[in-house]
Amino acid sequence: MDRRNYEGPLWKQVEEAVQFVLRNIRMGCRLEGVYRQDIYELPPDSIRELIVNAVMNCSYIQNSNIQVAIYDDRLEITSPGGLLPGVTIELMKEGFSKIRNRSLANAFAYMNLVEAWGSGIPKLMQAMQEYGLREPEFIDMEVAFRINLYRGQNEVIESKIEIMTSIMGQMISIVSPIISIMSLLTSIEIPMTPIMISKMTLKFNCQNDL
Repeated sequence: MDRRNYEGPLWKQVEEAVQFVLRNIRMGCRLEGVYRQDIYELPPDSIRELIVNAVMNCSYIQNSNIQVAIYDDRLEITSPGGLLPGVTIELMKEGFSKIRNRSLANAFAYMNLVEAWGSGIPKLMQAMQEYGLREPEFIDMEVAFRINLYRGQNEVIESKIEIMTSIMGQMISIVSPIISIMSLLTSIEIPMTPIMISKMTLKFNCQNDL
């Protein structure tokens, strides 16, 4: 088991999580005319947006962790806190959204980490279809929400790295920031700047169970 702990600004921890996933999924290629195009087996933009959304919609009062785990057949992202009242999985697929931590979301939008509200899930489903992969799986567990992206098992991906089929796979654990700070953010609408966000930190645990 390989385990590492990271600490730093919130935006940097998101980037570390994205890069961890990209390092541990397969890289392949496809032909565009006479040119070879290298591609990841899962859409990178969707991976980034899902991790950002997990941070924005996490229920920090639970003092739980966001889990990003890589298995041999899927990428699994679990965020503490189920769907908010009035939100269903079917509505999400149609572009409906309700942000749990709106001040944090506004700060991320200011930093160009997110685009228009509600566009992420429809774009994710379209990207997975374009990659020839099965539809993402959405699981509302009431106390948490999980999204599974199933990895390609077909001929279009030529593996450049060897992925061992471990039960646990590679896992990142994003540890909750200070609850009092996040409680303030969820209850008071305050403008936030990149400087303010840079002072919010997470602990980041990387884990390889091979």
